[in-house]
Amino acid sequence: MPEPDLRRQLLSAVDAARDRLIETTQTLVRVASPNPPSDTTAIAPVAAALLKSIPGAEVETVVSAPGIVNLVARVKSGKPGRRLIFNGHLDTFPVGEDLGWTVPPLDGLLRDGRLYGRGVSDMKGGIACSLLAASLLALHRDAWAGEIVLTLAGDEENMGALGSGYLLEHVPLAKGDANICGDVGSPQVLRFGEKGLLWIDVEAVGAPAHGAHVHKGINAVDRLMTALSRIKDLEGLPVNAPASVTTAIAKAKAISEPLSGDGESETLQRVTVNIGTISGGISPNLIPAQAKASLDIRVPVGITVAELTSKLDAWLSPLPGISWRILRQYEPSFTEPESEIVTTVARAAAEVMGSAPALNMRVGASDSRWYRKFGVPTVVYGLTPFNMGAADEYVLVDELVAVAKVHTLAAFDFLKAS
Repeated sequence: MPEPDLRRQLLSAVDAARDRLIETTQTLVRVASPNPPSDTTAIAPVAAALLKSIPGAEVETVVSAPGIVNLVARVKSGKPGRRLIFNGHLDTFPVGEDLGWTVPPLDGLLRDGRLYGRGVSDMKGGIACSLLAASLLALHRDAWAGEIVLTLAGDEENMGALGSGYLLEHVPLAKGDANICGDVGSPQVLRFGEKGLLWIDVEAVGAPAHGAHVHKGINAVDRLMTALSRIKDLEGLPVNAPASVTTAIAKAKAISEPLSGDGESETLQRVTVNIGTISGGISPNLIPAQAKASLDIRVPVGITVAELTSKLDAWLSPLPGISWRILRQYEPSFTEPESEIVTTVARAAAEVMGSAPALNMRVGASDSRWYRKFGVPTVVYGLTPFNMGAADEYVLVDELVAVAKVHTLAAFDFLKAS
């Protein structure tokens, strides 16, 4: 069959599989997989059955720790070529039964073009799109070369060290020539990178005394406030990002900010410091002897975690009674906007959506950073996350179909080129 005819056939096949796509998403949503406790033992066999329904798929179960079950499936064309990865995570935010849901959170309710349920956007709907893409391409192995691998991981909501990170380190099949991740975002925005992260605890100690006798004590909260003020100065550090990244962010602003909020472009390009928790003291009339804060620092492309920790050492070490420690860290990462996988997915999205998607960074994290760490070019292209993490999480069925089409065409284009 000529290539243009096959492309049209693949698009028509996704339309014809609309009900199947909905049912696959519902099947995944109906099995709770909240993180915490980072347990995918219930959802893994359900997802494995869906993987095994792909014609010719070879499915492997990988347990990285008690309760954390990951899956790897391979669909071979029978001809030498490249390996394309579809990556997704099986764990979700907590169900949140106390959040005031107006629909059952685990029923996968379909109503008025919306599909509801915990994890439907983040990211069981995206997984369903990738599953359908692999299934349809498995029926046309003669038209492409190489292989498709699907990695369905646990532990993503806990930073992924025992999920995608573990698979990439221990399972050679998890690596490939490119990766498409269906994590949340928008069909109008293709994400090619994300900020890094530095979580820290800061502690202050003082000397207790009565609150009226301030001359006799040392206030730990005062010391902590001084330290926090210095840490906030990280937000003013210069950032030297590559021109390809800054240009893409600027071009994406008109499309991306109406979806993700005014100020996203500026946030993507600077260090941000969020003081997430703070505590100290036991009574208003006592000088606190201890105080503590936990902070979430996000790191843009153009500056490193090491540069930030060096500044923190220099700024905080001279302060009396102050100590700090790193809780979690990883570097910012990106795939060049002109790389083949980015341009391939972008062309497919323009074809399906009728207009070119914006190419932009992500403010938040995804498992794609693990793939970039292991040298695999990666993009995130997924569904709009309505009410993600809150009550009545839902996706639009029309977007579900559109994302499935983009995954299918992009994978076909990437693999036929091999």
